[in-house]
Amino acid sequence: MIESASAVWFGWDPFWISTLILIITYAAIISERVNRAVVALLGAGLMILIGVINQEQAIEGEDFNTLALLIGMMILVAIAKRSGMFQYLAVWSARVSRGQPWALLALLSLVTAVVSAFLDNVTTVLLIAPVTLVITEQLRIPPYPFLFTEIIASNIGGTATLIGDPPNILIGSAAGLSFNDFVVNLTPVIIIILVLQIAINHAIWGRQMKGDPEARARVMAFNAGEAITDWALLYKSLLVISLVVLGFVTARFIGLEAGTIALAGAALLLLLDCWPREREAQTHRLNEMFAEVEWVTIFFFVGLFIVVAGVEHGGLLNWFADEVLSLTGGDLTTTAIAILWASALLSAIIDNIPFVATMIPVIKNMAPTFGGPEGLLPLWWSLSLGACLGGNGTLIGASANLTVAGIAERAGIPFRFLTFLKFAFPMMLMSIAVSTIYIYLVYLS
Repeated sequence: MIESASAVWFGWDPFWISTLILIITYAAIISERVNRAVVALLGAGLMILIGVINQEQAIEGEDFNTLALLIGMMILVAIAKRSGMFQYLAVWSARVSRGQPWALLALLSLVTAVVSAFLDNVTTVLLIAPVTLVITEQLRIPPYPFLFTEIIASNIGGTATLIGDPPNILIGSAAGLSFNDFVVNLTPVIIIILVLQIAINHAIWGRQMKGDPEARARVMAFNAGEAITDWALLYKSLLVISLVVLGFVTARFIGLEAGTIALAGAALLLLLDCWPREREAQTHRLNEMFAEVEWVTIFFFVGLFIVVAGVEHGGLLNWFADEVLSLTGGDLTTTAIAILWASALLSAIIDNIPFVATMIPVIKNMAPTFGGPEGLLPLWWSLSLGACLGGNGTLIGASANLTVAGIAERAGIPFRFLTFLKFAFPMMLMSIAVSTIYIYLVYLS
């Protein structure tokens, strides 16, 4: 029985009430009749008002590390882009791809995946999405396919390493797995999935896109160096971003969370950008920078975290995990494949962090059945692949998805739930099918 059960109105069962609120919230988000941030906040309010969780539990359910990471990196990007850094990268990418849309689509997907393996995938898309908007505008080609493929690539690339996606950090800490363990065990299948994904992107969008010859000629004539409008700010931005990246890579050793590092970097760059201006000028500049934060996306996450906390306290996640494991009958192969697919399907509709946190103790308790901690390795890799890749299934499946959607909508590019679902869900199923074959051949056969 959960702690908040006695507080639920009329003695209603918190399991069913929290599940009903979750279903209504997601149905409203899918309908797109009301802004998703408003829907998530209303769902969060219902969880608290009806008594599924109390206010303290709602606060505990917030993932402040993710919120801090988002806000910090949004501020860093807002300041850095004023130097012309992203215009420079856009021109460089266009010239490398010779202005060919299909080549650019593959290049940006590859770069996004590689960077996401070493940075959090949210940070990666915050850096690459602005570049994409600039270059597609210059080449007069639709930006949606590029932003879509970058979302998919960021979640694929982030699966390859310990620090690429938050679920991997949880799993690595719980199972004592190192950075090298993730690279050796997951990178091979991620490379295969990424190659297949790039080929699918080309088949759906790349081969059909035709660049404007005049726009291509104009872009190819650009001098990348001329895109930099503020060299002093560029140097400051590169210094701070380098320190932040170093902090991300060494976070486990220095004992700091990614959110702390991002906010500290944002504060440092704000100081370097504002100093030594007059106080009024500093205030004006700060207002400009804070206005660049995607607050709609931030508050969507604030509401969604509370909704998921309500479902977790209501017992839905524990019930789901127990049902999946009870159906496997203690067979390692069946259990691993069940965890892989269940993690993927659930992570497509519910944030993967609480699900992974719920599954970790369940898997640990299975150690005696499978011959000790070493026998659990196939289950850990199944959980990682399922939770991380499953986030590609829907627009609300991962933080990177919603971050790009927020950036796109701010630029006037609609990012519809059902449109994303139509393309993304089959792609996610493809990646999980490949992962199933890999897990079976490498660890279970």
